[in-house]
Amino acid sequence: MTAAENVCYTLINVPMDSEPPSEISLKNDLGNCGMSTFLTSFPPLLEKGDVKLKTEALKKVIIMILNGEKLPGLLMTIIRFVLPLQDHTIKKLLLVFWEIVPKTTPDGRLLQEMILVCDAYRKDLQHPNEFIRGSTLRFLCKLKEAELLEPLMPAIRACLEHRHSYVRRNAVLAIYTIYRNFEHLIPDAPELIHDFLVNEKDASCKRNAFMMLIHADQDRALDYLSTCIDQVQTFGDILQLVIVELIYKVCHANPSERARFIRCIYNLLQSSSPAVKYEAAGTLVTLSSAPTAIKAAAQCYIDLIIKESDNNVKLIVLDRLIELKEHPSHERVLQDLVMDILRVLSTPDLEVRKKTLQLALDLVSSRNVEELVIVLKKEVIKTNNVTEHEDTDKYRQLLVRTLHSCSVRFPDMAANVIPVLMEFLSDNNEAAAADVLEFVREAIQRFDNLRPLIVEKMLEVFHAIKSVKIYRGALWILGEYCSTKEDIQSVMTEVRRSLGEIPIVESEIKKEAGELKPEEEVSVGPAQKLVTEMGTYATQSALSSSRPAKKEEDRPPLRGFLLDGDFFVAASLATTLTKIALRYVSLVQEKKKQNSFNAEAMLLMATILHLGKSSLPKKPITDDDVDRISLCLKVLSECSPLMNDIFNKECRQSLSHMLSAKLEEEKLSQKKESEKRNVTIQPDDPISFMQLTAKNEMSSKEDQFQLSLLAAMGNTQRKEAADPLASKLNKVVTQLTGFSDPVYAEAYVHVNQYDIVLDVLVVNQTSDTLQNCTLELATLGDLKLVEKPSPLTLAPHDFANIKANVKVASTENGIIFGNVVYDVSGAASDRNCVVLSDIHIDIMDYIQPASCTDAEFRQMWAEFEWENKVTVNTNIIDLNEYLQHILKSTNMKCLTPEKALSGYCGFMAANLYARSIFGEDALANVSIEKPIHLGPEAPVTGHIRIRAKSQGMALSLGDKINLSQKKPSL
Repeated sequence: MTAAENVCYTLINVPMDSEPPSEISLKNDLGNCGMSTFLTSFPPLLEKGDVKLKTEALKKVIIMILNGEKLPGLLMTIIRFVLPLQDHTIKKLLLVFWEIVPKTTPDGRLLQEMILVCDAYRKDLQHPNEFIRGSTLRFLCKLKEAELLEPLMPAIRACLEHRHSYVRRNAVLAIYTIYRNFEHLIPDAPELIHDFLVNEKDASCKRNAFMMLIHADQDRALDYLSTCIDQVQTFGDILQLVIVELIYKVCHANPSERARFIRCIYNLLQSSSPAVKYEAAGTLVTLSSAPTAIKAAAQCYIDLIIKESDNNVKLIVLDRLIELKEHPSHERVLQDLVMDILRVLSTPDLEVRKKTLQLALDLVSSRNVEELVIVLKKEVIKTNNVTEHEDTDKYRQLLVRTLHSCSVRFPDMAANVIPVLMEFLSDNNEAAAADVLEFVREAIQRFDNLRPLIVEKMLEVFHAIKSVKIYRGALWILGEYCSTKEDIQSVMTEVRRSLGEIPIVESEIKKEAGELKPEEEVSVGPAQKLVTEMGTYATQSALSSSRPAKKEEDRPPLRGFLLDGDFFVAASLATTLTKIALRYVSLVQEKKKQNSFNAEAMLLMATILHLGKSSLPKKPITDDDVDRISLCLKVLSECSPLMNDIFNKECRQSLSHMLSAKLEEEKLSQKKESEKRNVTIQPDDPISFMQLTAKNEMSSKEDQFQLSLLAAMGNTQRKEAADPLASKLNKVVTQLTGFSDPVYAEAYVHVNQYDIVLDVLVVNQTSDTLQNCTLELATLGDLKLVEKPSPLTLAPHDFANIKANVKVASTENGIIFGNVVYDVSGAASDRNCVVLSDIHIDIMDYIQPASCTDAEFRQMWAEFEWENKVTVNTNIIDLNEYLQHILKSTNMKCLTPEKALSGYCGFMAANLYARSIFGEDALANVSIEKPIHLGPEAPVTGHIRIRAKSQGMALSLGDKINLSQKKPSL
């Protein structure tokens, strides 16, 4: 066995900036020149400097042994001059030293000197200081030599009766470890610990003793639990956790025992410890599928979420609730707890609220939708005019979307929701107002009975809308759905009110000319020299009045948009005026009224055109907007039936088609989800017999405690890793050196979320002993080497495994490179070096498919500053096949609906989206075509544009697409 394979439980930082001391100098420091033997017999005479010198020397010895040095000549020196010292620091260092020092000869026999060490252990186990006793007992847990432990057994047993709990609980651990490794040294350990447990009063000691009985003699543990099962609630939380674990294991191994212990689990749900409640709820769910058990566990989870202040805890417990919901039989039980789940919305964290709302929406049914809507309406009202929290606007947006989904699924609720939400059309937060507008547009199209109510509320809030985008949407809804003469006239009144005095140009010029009123105080500021566009100087005086902002405040909203140069809203207004004018003509028979209404609409369009061509707006009107308004003027002047159909029927049909396609897509996704959740058993499926099944082959047999521990450590096992037949041999090995090199090296690369573990096998292929064999690594990209691997000493044809951890900070391709350096034993030459091959870290290990709305995609596309344009160069001849190949290669998700991509066409455009585990977003737009003129076998051509927030991610994703564009030929 090499030094590298020896087990060491204690890690010590190794400073590498200085040369290691020689064995002679260490012996002098430890022996401390002559007087040490005399002084150690009289500890009070020992000088403080003497102890400090020995302490530093002992530290150096420990570090050198960890680095692979043997130092056999120092063992007797330490026994003679250091072991008798009573200094606590020395004693702690000695425990580390005895742990790592070789205790056997090369043929496996115990060293003679260790008999003296064993005597020192015995004295420390009888030491009056409880700390020294406890530390020594902890150290004995790490010893693997039965010959050393055998003389110490009476002293270890005696420690079970020590007055101090620290000694007793470590004595239990020592007995458990010795019983597990060398049962013949203490065959009566279970009985001894059972008697100790019955009489023990300290919670930590009882916990350790009970834990030992669980693993050493489960029947005794059950006997003890049976005697005190009614007092479990009075125990400490650490003991309660162990009891939960025991009940879980017993009930899984022997299901007939469930009735005996499930009442105890119910009682532990009322524990004062959150950890006990969490574990008890998880255990109850795995042991019983009864509705009462599921309800009790879910209620316990909800209480934990509400009472715990840590957001991470809230999210973890919420995930457990979501897992419960995924089981079809549990979903109905959770539906009755929707109102309790909504209590979690009192948490200010946005991520917790988001998950809670999604869970509530998944669980809502016709029985509880009314109560859900009432709570959500109250939450929406609470967010009105509240700005103390930065996430308030986003939370309001979430609430609006949830209410939208509720109203679409349960149309009866829409009438209660719409009046509350319509107030938010005038909100300063454009995103929330846009969601409300989208909801209103869908509701007014789907629910005919709600149209009068929606139009009435829209007219009420129309004048208060502040955002031009929302204003455009509101104009479209009013123009499309105002069907009565009174509503049409109300729309025209609101438009005139919002536009202000007309003609606009003349009124604005008059206002500019008569802007200063006599009652206002006017002051002339100092003259200022300015440079004009022509390069000449001009002098300007600043006039300031007591009400400078009055003009802006009094300006109607639509007039303000137009003067700011936003004429797209004017084009929308022209379309709306045309629709309502054509509808008015069909409703009113009097020719005079028809002409009057049309003339007024045309006047408004003409005055807007005039304004656009003048110099008053900040930006002139675009040609597209001029063409649109001119077209509307022409349509109104002719009033042909064809135009009437296009404006008043075709638009609404397009919206209806879009909404029906969206609804169909949602139903399809819900159907896929439900199919995933339904457990279907085919007639030819094999039958699993519990008696013949390995414990890790069935999900119900998995150790939930081990899984939760792995999840907490971030080491959640994948399915293939859970397979008992799977091993790391199935993974790809990266060869780092050649077979003819003096040192052969290969590595397994384990990617685990935020870090990479390199498991490197190093083989000495020479007949020489290689000293200070060191793996030196360096990284390129956003990777960071956590610690430098320790040097090794390799015997001839020996091998060792070295592990190195690399932290990953962002999503981009990385390279790990390095070399192996070593000294040949007895050679006088310089250090030898073997250069390693590069290890390439793939970006795909960090990218996961994700979803976002079209609006969010467009917003991110506009914001992200890094773009990478990749030219399509492939041998694939089918558009859909190429898209699927890119999706598989990049781990991205296609946001473009399947219906939009179906059918055959020579062109295809699709949006792709993914998110890294670091929260970075990656967007891509695939624009490809099939060049028909080159024949049916011509490959796909086009471009893929990638956008990301960081340059590294955009470039790395582009490189990945470039490398994987072509389909490998079979």
